[in-house]
Amino acid sequence: MTKAEFLARFGPVYEASPWVAEGVWPDPPRNRDALAAAMAAVVDAAPREAKLALIRAHPELASRARMADASVMEQSGAGLDQCSPDEFAAFQRLNAAYNTRFGFPFIVAVKGLTRADILAAFESRLTNDAEAEFQTAIAQIHRIAAFRLADLL
Repeated sequence: MTKAEFLARFGPVYEASPWVAEGVWPDPPRNRDALAAAMAAVVDAAPREAKLALIRAHPELASRARMADASVMEQSGAGLDQCSPDEFAAFQRLNAAYNTRFGFPFIVAVKGLTRADILAAFESRLTNDAEAEFQTAIAQIHRIAAFRLADLL
């Protein structure tokens, strides 16, 4: 696989952040778990500003904004495209409160979660301190990336 082919395939694994896939080139691991670990290590070694940009590259949950195809599928899989008016209002209220408190969108790997699970996590994590929430967001991004790699491989 050429570098261009590798980046085309694995660049989207970390939302709008192909620099992560580029960080494992020219010798990417050949199996899924090792590739996931290598990509996570690139993120973990990145400066805080790069991590913050990665977090901010993610769309808000239950948003009507344009987002990457993978995000659309993930959110649809959790039923976020089928919110009742009350649920949609709750997501909008929580998105705004979270962004105001932390300065970045709420990140959770939605695969396997219901809308109620996600809303409960939202409420719970709003009480975290800023550093704990930053680290939680990065950990959730790694989970999302692992799910995306599993779908690719």
